[in-house]
Amino acid sequence: GPGGQHRNKVETAVVLLHKPTGIAAEASERRSQAENRRTALTRLRLKLAIECRVVRDDVPSLRWQKRVQRGRLAISRDHQDFALLVAEAFDHLATCNGDIRSAGDTLQVTPTQLANLFRKDASVWTAFQRDRIDRGFRSLK
Repeated sequence: GPGGQHRNKVETAVVLLHKPTGIAAEASERRSQAENRRTALTRLRLKLAIECRVVRDDVPSLRWQKRVQRGRLAISRDHQDFALLVAEAFDHLATCNGDIRSAGDTLQVTPTQLANLFRKDASVWTAFQRDRIDRGFRSLK
Protein backbone atom coordinates (compact mmCIF):
# COMPACT_ATOMS: atom_id res chain seq x y z
CA GLY A 1 0.00 0.00 0.00
CA PRO A 2 0.95 3.67 0.09
CA GLY A 3 4.21 4.14 1.97
CA GLY A 4 5.23 0.51 2.25
CA GLN A 5 7.83 -0.10 4.94
CA HIS A 6 7.97 3.62 5.81
CA ARG A 7 4.24 3.90 6.46
CA ASN A 8 4.02 3.43 10.23
CA LYS A 9 6.77 5.77 11.29
CA VAL A 10 5.83 7.37 14.59
CA GLU A 11 6.66 10.90 13.46
CA THR A 12 3.91 10.91 10.81
CA ALA A 13 1.08 9.85 13.15
CA VAL A 14 -1.30 12.61 14.28
CA VAL A 15 -3.55 12.69 17.36
CA LEU A 16 -5.92 15.65 17.77
CA LEU A 17 -7.68 16.43 21.05
CA HIS A 18 -10.72 18.67 21.51
CA LYS A 19 -9.88 19.96 25.00
CA PRO A 20 -13.38 21.15 26.08
CA THR A 21 -14.87 17.66 25.54
CA GLY A 22 -11.81 15.41 25.79
CA ILE A 23 -12.74 13.82 22.45
CA ALA A 24 -9.72 12.70 20.43
CA ALA A 25 -9.12 11.40 16.92
CA GLU A 26 -6.02 10.00 15.29
CA ALA A 27 -4.65 9.05 11.91
CA SER A 28 -1.48 7.18 11.01
CA GLU A 29 -2.30 5.41 7.77
CA ARG A 30 -0.22 7.63 5.47
CA ARG A 31 3.44 8.56 5.25
CA SER A 32 2.54 12.22 4.98
CA GLN A 33 1.90 13.95 8.28
CA ALA A 34 -0.16 16.60 6.46
CA GLU A 35 -2.49 13.91 5.04
CA ASN A 36 -2.74 12.27 8.47
CA ARG A 37 -3.57 15.66 10.01
CA ARG A 38 -6.41 16.20 7.49
CA THR A 39 -7.75 12.69 8.13
CA ALA A 40 -7.56 13.12 11.92
CA LEU A 41 -9.35 16.48 11.69
CA THR A 42 -12.15 14.95 9.60
CA ARG A 43 -12.50 12.13 12.15
CA LEU A 44 -12.52 14.59 15.06
CA ARG A 45 -15.23 16.69 13.42
CA LEU A 46 -17.40 13.61 12.90
CA LYS A 47 -16.88 12.42 16.49
CA LEU A 48 -17.90 15.85 17.76
CA ALA A 49 -20.92 15.85 15.42
CA ILE A 50 -22.01 12.49 16.82
CA GLU A 51 -21.33 13.05 20.51
CA CYS A 52 -22.02 16.76 21.22
CA ARG A 53 -25.58 18.09 21.21
CA VAL A 54 -26.82 21.68 21.15
CA VAL A 55 -30.37 23.00 21.35
CA ARG A 56 -31.37 24.47 17.99
CA ASP A 57 -34.17 26.70 16.76
CA ASP A 58 -37.03 25.17 14.80
CA VAL A 59 -35.53 26.67 11.65
CA PRO A 60 -32.74 24.93 9.73
CA SER A 61 -29.45 26.83 9.52
CA LEU A 62 -28.59 28.81 6.40
CA ARG A 63 -25.87 26.23 5.66
CA TRP A 64 -28.50 23.45 5.77
CA GLN A 65 -30.97 25.43 3.63
CA LYS A 66 -28.33 25.98 0.94
CA ARG A 67 -27.80 22.22 0.73
CA VAL A 68 -31.51 21.35 0.32
CA GLN A 69 -32.84 21.54 -3.22
CA ARG A 70 -36.47 20.55 -3.85
CA GLY A 71 -36.58 18.48 -0.66
CA ARG A 72 -33.32 16.67 -1.40
CA LEU A 73 -30.18 17.06 0.67
CA ALA A 74 -27.11 17.34 -1.56
CA ILE A 75 -23.72 16.81 0.10
CA SER A 76 -20.79 14.48 -0.31
CA ARG A 77 -19.25 12.66 2.64
CA ASP A 78 -15.96 14.31 1.68
CA HIS A 79 -17.32 17.88 1.78
CA GLN A 80 -15.98 20.01 4.64
CA ASP A 81 -19.57 20.83 5.77
CA PHE A 82 -20.58 17.16 6.07
CA ALA A 83 -19.86 16.95 9.82
CA LEU A 84 -21.70 20.22 10.46
CA LEU A 85 -24.82 18.95 8.70
CA VAL A 86 -24.62 15.64 10.57
CA ALA A 87 -24.38 17.57 13.85
CA GLU A 88 -27.39 19.70 12.93
CA ALA A 89 -29.42 16.64 11.95
CA PHE A 90 -28.49 14.85 15.21
CA ASP A 91 -29.39 17.97 17.21
CA HIS A 92 -32.84 18.13 15.61
CA LEU A 93 -33.30 14.39 16.14
CA ALA A 94 -32.51 14.85 19.83
CA THR A 95 -35.00 17.74 20.06
CA CYS A 96 -37.65 15.48 18.44
CA ASN A 97 -36.81 12.59 20.82
CA GLY A 98 -35.43 10.52 17.97
CA ASP A 99 -38.47 10.85 15.71
CA ILE A 100 -36.89 10.98 12.26
CA ARG A 101 -40.13 12.14 10.61
CA SER A 102 -40.46 15.18 12.91
CA ALA A 103 -36.77 16.02 12.52
CA GLY A 104 -37.14 15.75 8.75
CA ASP A 105 -40.17 18.05 8.80
CA THR A 106 -38.18 20.64 10.76
CA LEU A 107 -35.22 20.31 8.39
CA GLN A 108 -37.49 20.36 5.29
CA VAL A 109 -36.36 16.94 4.03
CA THR A 110 -37.88 13.46 4.05
CA PRO A 111 -36.92 10.87 6.66
CA THR A 112 -35.24 8.96 3.82
CA GLN A 113 -33.03 11.96 3.05
CA LEU A 114 -31.94 12.11 6.70
CA ALA A 115 -31.24 8.38 6.78
CA ASN A 116 -29.25 8.68 3.54
CA LEU A 117 -27.16 11.47 5.09
CA PHE A 118 -26.30 9.20 8.03
CA ARG A 119 -25.55 6.23 5.75
CA LYS A 120 -22.72 8.14 4.06
CA ASP A 121 -20.41 7.40 7.00
CA ALA A 122 -20.25 4.10 8.91
CA SER A 123 -19.59 5.69 12.32
CA VAL A 124 -22.48 8.15 11.85
CA TRP A 125 -24.84 5.36 10.76
CA THR A 126 -23.86 3.20 13.76
CA ALA A 127 -24.41 6.10 16.18
CA PHE A 128 -27.79 6.88 14.57
CA GLN A 129 -28.94 3.25 14.83
CA ARG A 130 -27.73 2.98 18.45
CA ASP A 131 -29.64 6.17 19.34
CA ARG A 132 -32.83 4.83 17.69
CA ILE A 133 -32.64 1.58 19.63
CA ASP A 134 -31.91 3.42 22.90
CA ARG A 135 -35.06 5.50 22.33
CA GLY A 136 -37.22 2.44 21.66
CA PHE A 137 -37.39 2.73 17.87
CA ARG A 138 -36.53 -0.15 15.57
CA SER A 139 -33.28 0.00 13.66
CA LEU A 140 -33.46 0.93 10.00
CA LYS A 141 -32.12 -1.19 7.16
